[in-house]
Amino acid sequence: MRKPRCKPAGTGKPVTMGWHYRKSIRLGPFRLNLSRAGVGHSVGARGARYTRSARGHRYLTLRIPGTGLSWRRPLRRRTTRRTTRRR
Repeated sequence: MRKPRCKPAGTGKPVTMGWHYRKSIRLGPFRLNLSRAGVGHSVGARGARYTRSARGHRYLTLRIPGTGLSWRRPLRRRTTRRTTRRR
């Protein structure tokens, strides 16, 4: 007998589980994160950390150590000032 596959609501496609890879190398307050998407880095102390992912996304993470509680906020891209063209 075959096991039924899970289907997300509203789609007829079965869900398959993907493999993930992540390795973290710690160098004091600096952390180098290796994944399939590339290399990211983060810096910070035990309760606060700034992260730049392999895809270029930036995050600020605040944690309460020992509780499992954390708060993560994506940071916006820096906007560049547009220069006006002179005619």
